[in-house]
Amino acid sequence: MEKTKMDIGEAADLFKIMGDRSRLSMVAMMNRRECCVCDFTECFGMSQPAVSQHLKKLRGMGLIKERREGYWTYLSLNEESPFYDMIPELIAAIPGIEDHISSMTASCSRGDCC
Repeated sequence: MEKTKMDIGEAADLFKIMGDRSRLSMVAMMNRRECCVCDFTECFGMSQPAVSQHLKKLRGMGLIKERREGYWTYLSLNEESPFYDMIPELIAAIPGIEDHISSMTASCSRGDCC
């Protein structure tokens, strides 16, 4: 399946969605690996409904896809998104984001919840 190209309006919408620190961090985490919703609630110290609101916006832009396994929902970047190739470059251009994500994920352990 061929990806569609984005226009300037879609690019502006992407930057608006990615302008939130939590959503940007979530996307950076998913750029590293598939994540469970519980990863976000634990690492961000957010309630599940708050995380769900952020994920709804990312899903609405087509940035992420989800996979269900039993009670758990796993999220990853959507390779079919017209933004997919842009995400790693966008993340790499942010000074200190890798250290930020590493320190955040070091404080939460994936094995505790799913």
